[in-house]
Amino acid sequence: MSKNHRGSGIRSLPNHGRGTCAICKKTDIKVLFEKEIEGATVNICKYCNAALKNKAKKAASEAPAAEAPATE
Repeated sequence: MSKNHRGSGIRSLPNHGRGTCAICKKTDIKVLFEKEIEGATVNICKYCNAALKNKAKKAASEAPAAEAPATE
């Protein structure tokens, strides 16, 4: 089966969605995710997006464990 519509969402973006990531500073990488960092909305790559999600997930899982009192 053909994949005619793959990537059609980024064809209309300038430079086909490629640019410089605001976090890792890689150039000519697809920057498709908009995140608010330090009060500004910036475009970041999928690797930095995943890193931010993993960091938030780890912090969320550690927070309830630290707050729960130990019962014996």
